[in-house]
Amino acid sequence: MKSPNELDHDSTRITLIAPLSGVLLPLEQVPDPVFAQKMVGDGISIDPLDQCLRAPCDGQIAQLHPAGHAVTVTTPQGIEVLMHIGLDTVGLKGSGFTPKVRTGDAVRTGDALIDFDADFIATHAKSLLTQIVITNSEQVEIFAAHSGVVAAGQDVILELALAYAQAEDAPETIKTATSEAILIPNPTGLHARPAAVLANLAKKFKAEIRIQKGEQAVNAKSVVAIMGLEIGQGDKVILIAKGDDAEAAIATLTPLLWEGLGDEGCKPAPAPASFEVSAAAAPAPRPRSEDPNLLLGVAASPGLAVGEVFQVRHVEIQVTETATGDPQQERERLDHAIDEARIHLEALQAQLHSQRAADKAAIFAAHQELLDDPDLLDIAHSALAKGKSAEFAWQRAFSTHAERLASLRNELLAARANDLRDVGRRVLTLLTGAAPERPEPPVNAILIAEELTPSDTASLNRDRVRGFCTTLGGATSHVAILARSLDIPAVAGIEARALELTNGTPVILDGGKGTLRLNPSAGEIARIRQTQERLAERRQAEMLVAHEPAITQDGHRMEVAGNIGGLAEAEQVSGLGGEGVGLLRSEFLFMERSTAPNEDEQFESYKAIAAVLGPERPLIIRTLDVGGDKPLVYLPIPREDNPFLGERGLRIGLDRPEILRTQLRAILRASAFGKVRVMFPMVGLLSELRDAKAILEEERQRLGVGPIETGIMVEIPAAAIMAAQFAREVDFFSVGTNDLTQYTLAMDRGHPKLAPKVDGLNPAVLRLISWTVEAAHAQGKWVGVCGGIASDPQAVPLLIGLGVDELSVSLPTIPSIKAQIRGLRRHECQALARRALTLENGADIRALCPDPFATIA
Repeated sequence: MKSPNELDHDSTRITLIAPLSGVLLPLEQVPDPVFAQKMVGDGISIDPLDQCLRAPCDGQIAQLHPAGHAVTVTTPQGIEVLMHIGLDTVGLKGSGFTPKVRTGDAVRTGDALIDFDADFIATHAKSLLTQIVITNSEQVEIFAAHSGVVAAGQDVILELALAYAQAEDAPETIKTATSEAILIPNPTGLHARPAAVLANLAKKFKAEIRIQKGEQAVNAKSVVAIMGLEIGQGDKVILIAKGDDAEAAIATLTPLLWEGLGDEGCKPAPAPASFEVSAAAAPAPRPRSEDPNLLLGVAASPGLAVGEVFQVRHVEIQVTETATGDPQQERERLDHAIDEARIHLEALQAQLHSQRAADKAAIFAAHQELLDDPDLLDIAHSALAKGKSAEFAWQRAFSTHAERLASLRNELLAARANDLRDVGRRVLTLLTGAAPERPEPPVNAILIAEELTPSDTASLNRDRVRGFCTTLGGATSHVAILARSLDIPAVAGIEARALELTNGTPVILDGGKGTLRLNPSAGEIARIRQTQERLAERRQAEMLVAHEPAITQDGHRMEVAGNIGGLAEAEQVSGLGGEGVGLLRSEFLFMERSTAPNEDEQFESYKAIAAVLGPERPLIIRTLDVGGDKPLVYLPIPREDNPFLGERGLRIGLDRPEILRTQLRAILRASAFGKVRVMFPMVGLLSELRDAKAILEEERQRLGVGPIETGIMVEIPAAAIMAAQFAREVDFFSVGTNDLTQYTLAMDRGHPKLAPKVDGLNPAVLRLISWTVEAAHAQGKWVGVCGGIASDPQAVPLLIGLGVDELSVSLPTIPSIKAQIRGLRRHECQALARRALTLENGADIRALCPDPFATIA
């Protein structure tokens, strides 16, 4: 860079005025190699003393980054001036920045561009140093930088002498090359740093190189152009090069894009030859139990199993990268394998239907949808066009998508990565013709695996397998859901040292407690098996009286209903002694499909369930409860940092009223065929409830039907604290203790480390339930509990003592909960509840209320 007096005064010149007040620094002193090595372009840096970025020249806003931390002004001569406030500020995601302009605006020197909070940025980012860089520096012959302290809008910081372009003869023939489809792995997309790396690398080639996202393609040698595409994590792009070295450019840049261009915090795309991560590669976590013979995890499926360890390993399927046939032949091979996989999945669905798990069969319907996923197929087909084998192309496609899902912070979405790997392996096995060896487990096997797939779980031989543990996954995974529906005890998130156990090690698995006991003595095993026999006898006795009411010994009657997820479970309610349905999860109609169910489809489902229950048993239908943590493909929700605190439950319905109105119309129509009630989920504000009730009343009047009872889920602490106000607006409350507990304790119930502390018997949670009951009863309203603790024998006497009127429990527990209630006295339960509210934690309360059906001492 030259000094100002070296400028050729006959050249076209541009003078840039200070956009900030502060101290000028050479770009080489910026503690960031991308700027210091001038990968973005040449320029200067300012250590700012004020908090408003101003235009350094006349021009037009060419690009404003979505995070608000960077803006580009294009001068009338076509020079692109990028101003980047701070270092690593893209990660702030807009916090601390207030843009004053929009892309396309004309600006004059000194106009305000971006206001920023210097204190916030200084404490949340690497540095406040602000870079002023010419991104198309090849058009500048001389850079003359000033130094010292400058005042915004007054002092000169850079003088530029422009270069004159030299016309080149066009070549007679132009070579063209394109890349395969590339998924961007960068956590914050192609912001300034990775965009600069790409542009800098692209400039090393003579070929014209463009990067394409959707229908838009821009110059890959221009940082501003790349950022203007707003390429985010997971976006699909293609590189297109034209020129003598086009093929070399594509070959060089493609793998670098797959790997994230060296961006910090970027997880590279998986290596082509393998999609498995070796357990040995990860550092060994510290044990969570001080007892060497007790391993802890997350309760995934209740039940007790005694058996011997049998380790399950997924054998890696090796693939060849280069195709032996032409692309069309490889595509036909892939299409044939996908068709075969679809037939296999249909067979699994039929198997689950025969096991009375029809609603869980939808998991494999969703797997069929994955086989037709357009993004998945686009990536595979793109690789096939480049001469890759069908095996390699398919493996690259599904493993890349699975890694993206697995890296998400949300446990529910991350669990779906296992579904994608399951589908991927199924097709890959069919393509290679070499199914991984899976030895038949011995009798009384307790399977131990890093992870099992839904297919593995649905295909377990129940004559041999007593239960299973996985080191990955959680209580919300499809594997856990299947295990519960098939009555297989299971623990997820078990300590990794479980993988080191030798086959044949005797163990006791408690799926309800999330534990695996190693090397029990012969006496312990004998006692457990005797207990299992007694439990079986007790269940038979409970079934004989399941239809009798649940009345305490001092004459207090409790209503015991069931939680269900579809018609198949509704058909079991009366046979188990259920007095109605306290929670119908209506999501079963909305999940695992590509379009929302229409009014008639919903009406027919609700009507059928109401008819099965009959005119006397109530049916409480919870309106759609989805959100960023439980997304629907046809209901896009913007990505949220914390979906549990974002758009969920009723908030989604109010934001998309057409979906809520359709569902409410269907519920109102079904009310003519049974004792139907409606319940709104995730209500935290009175205004939300009133808006929902207004929609319900509008649709009721349009249909000309009678009113139905309306209630809310008490899942947010605010609803419990303001229960007196809510009680004036509703007919009943139903406490969802699962969410209420995690919101009260600020702990994710699916977190493998925190899950043991997320206890619905925590005195803070019980206090909220007590407040809710007191406020409801004061206004003549009833309260139910439909969360997990309603099915917990240790919680039942406490809930009765707190005054809860109804328990809505998992179907298999209806007979045992009713039997337990018959052995209790209400006044003793009330004394127990008063004592529990004075204790300090859930563990103390559980010690106060021993499990009457404890299976392990």
